Amino acid sequence: MMESILIATDGSEAAHAAERYGVSLAKRLRARVVGLTVIEERWSQLLRANASGIPSPPLEPVEAFLRSRAEAALRRLGDLSRSHGVDCNTDTLRGIADDRIVDRAHNTDLTVIGRDGISAPSRSALIGSTADGVLRKSTKPVIVVPRGAEAGGGIVLGFDGSPGSRIAAKVGIECAKRLGQILHVFVDSKDKGRAVTRFDEMRRMLSPSELTIREVSSTLGRPDVKIVDAARASGSGLIAIGAFGRNRINEYFIGSNSASVVRSSPVAVLLAR
Repeated sequence: MMESILIATDGSEAAHAAERYGVSLAKRLRARVVGLTVIEERWSQLLRANASGIPSPPLEPVEAFLRSRAEAALRRLGDLSRSHGVDCNTDTLRGIADDRIVDRAHNTDLTVIGRDGISAPSRSALIGSTADGVLRKSTKPVIVVPRGAEAGGGIVLGFDGSPGSRIAAKVGIECAKRLGQILHVFVDSKDKGRAVTRFDEMRRMLSPSELTIREVSSTLGRPDVKIVDAARASGSGLIAIGAFGRNRINEYFIGSNSASVVRSSPVAVLLAR
């Protein structure tokens, strides 16, 4: 059961997309929100560094700015939650952002985070370093929200029969039931026999559910691209996939298809372990 949702924010506009998505989802799931922002000590540490013999500037104004920014971010999230009638508690921590988020996520059922962070305008990577760290380290389901994504619509489940995709299926089924949405089950059907087996497994997982499902398959193209295409075509508001595919390497990295979907999807992506 999803009773608590951790929403991590750094106050940026990219994070605002995650705030809106997370609060809307919490309202529909009747879940409570835990808001979290992290003051990253690396900023102060950089200013304290004195390797070149240059005196450090006064740190008090920097610390005051970081505290004010954190307070403003949580105040915005709290106001948004109250306007939707959602219970919300907030907290500010210090340290490395992804580590602190993952630590706090142990006490909640789901984490929602923006795909980009406050440094998005000045970098070339397609996913923020904090989001990447959370995805690699978290043992709980994480929803990554790109700018412009809105909660609502159906759910696309990418299912390849791997352990990760089975976890994603359980989470996706629960969400679809509680939200009253259609579940679009996507299976890569280049191997016909394997595709039939996967659809059969999904039907067994759903029975005797009253959930409405649509079976989607593709024999052409890359699975990651086709999953995103399926979400666009169906007007879905969430893609649910496993952190690893059938060719998983180890516990620290996420699968290549999963990573590609997270980077390229215009809708929110739930990554399950």
